[in-house]
Amino acid sequence: MSAGPIHAFLDGSGRDGAGRSLAEVLAFDDARIEGVHDFIQWCFPLPEASRAVPGAPVLSPAEAAAIRADPAAQAGLRAGLARMRRFYAGTDAWLRAFDHNHLRITRILTALRDLLSPEEAQAFHAFVTERNRAAGGPVNPDSLRYWAAALRP
Repeated sequence: MSAGPIHAFLDGSGRDGAGRSLAEVLAFDDARIEGVHDFIQWCFPLPEASRAVPGAPVLSPAEAAAIRADPAAQAGLRAGLARMRRFYAGTDAWLRAFDHNHLRITRILTALRDLLSPEEAQAFHAFVTERNRAAGGPVNPDSLRYWAAALRP
């Protein structure tokens, strides 16, 4: 049994605030991933309120523990990670000085660290920083510092 709405979304039994299942979100094409702003908080939940999307869910300690203990929710997190990794591998618009995706990347890194493992967060960090390096390093230094800080508890 799910401990809450975020857990239910991630384990595939629930829906996000817009009524979408995880499978529906994972099926978004790259244009929807870029243009829709209220799914990332469900795929990569945090224990603090989103400043970008008022009303987005906030992860409670009990729900975080339930997600960490549930193989289905863990699989949902990994599926979200795989989708976002494909997005960041296949698109270049985020590779500029300032972009909303930099905030998304910080969120993803923090959620991975807290809900999957530090190693999963480090692997994603290595991926995005290498993409930035290969593009000539366009991402601003503050974003890079936030990404690095997200690896630390």
